[in-house]
Amino acid sequence: MTAPPDDLPAPITVADYEERARSVLPAMAFDYYAGGAEDEWTIRENRAAFGRYVLRPRVLVDVSERDAATTVLGQEVSLPVLVAPTALHRLADPEGEVATARAAAAAGSVMILSSLASRTIEEVAEAGGPRWYQLYVQRDRDLTAELVKRAEVAGYSAIVLTADLPVVGARDRDIRNDFQLPGDVRYANMRVQRPPEGRGSGLATFIAFQGDASLHWDDVPWLRSLTGLPFLLKGVVRAEDARRAVEAGFDGIVVSNHGGRQLDGTIASMDALPEVVEAAGGRVEVLMDGGVRRGSDVLKGLALGARAVLVGRPVLWGLAVGGEAGVRHVLDLLRAELDIAMAIAGCPTVADITPDLVARAR
Repeated sequence: MTAPPDDLPAPITVADYEERARSVLPAMAFDYYAGGAEDEWTIRENRAAFGRYVLRPRVLVDVSERDAATTVLGQEVSLPVLVAPTALHRLADPEGEVATARAAAAAGSVMILSSLASRTIEEVAEAGGPRWYQLYVQRDRDLTAELVKRAEVAGYSAIVLTADLPVVGARDRDIRNDFQLPGDVRYANMRVQRPPEGRGSGLATFIAFQGDASLHWDDVPWLRSLTGLPFLLKGVVRAEDARRAVEAGFDGIVVSNHGGRQLDGTIASMDALPEVVEAAGGRVEVLMDGGVRRGSDVLKGLALGARAVLVGRPVLWGLAVGGEAGVRHVLDLLRAELDIAMAIAGCPTVADITPDLVARAR
């Protein structure tokens, strides 16, 4: 395991990192990362949902050697935990997404770069390691095509289309804080790199100005025509959308409610996962994000059919507290917890994490 990022007592959980990040980040930045839509019920549900599933460990299994390595879309990873797309990493650390990318590469994971990144597609590519690009379709369709092409040329190996942000959710914290970008931070890959001036959430203003709320299933063939890279659809929580995604030719599905940041009252990702996995029917790989904070959470997600899980806020807490080393330490904490959980549950490999390992709590 990597060393903690400073000489203070080492954080031993993701929650420790969150509390440290609260103390080092400006309140506006912390609330932007931590906050969600309206009363933030869905954020709490994303965590509570893991408690609705119990583990059923096997005994007398030889777990003297364990291996958490797997593949995702054919990409080898050392653990089934990927770095979710999150915006504006330079609010947490001057190196921003470049530091995150280096940490993900060192951990043997995949980083998914947000369309709203604060470092360029090319700068993050130079950091090395496997990486995917998360796409918000822009009102300017030429810009959308340009972003996909830049990602392909820079060596990104998949496109993750996020479909659950036609507009920005009602994020009360950002509105109260009058969330705006600091002078040295920008949306580095957009032609308009700063939001139009206004009060309230600068992100909401920017998305309303740039984003395309008309995005429809009929647009999928055009999107697929932009590149031969695999496409994943992120934001799926319904079986019928999963089936339609498979029929439309997507190569993977990410079960996600946008970390509770879009529509409060939305089903928790963990609760939506089983029906999406069943609807996908093994035809495409299914991933999930939302509320993963422990290695045992990873174990439960995989048992319910996820190929891997994505973590967003934990990575930002690590970045805020310790830069690249902090992100690497967060990923190593999750790796260590998953290793312990696999051993006690009787799962020497990821392939041994099967549906019979979990049950609904009574």
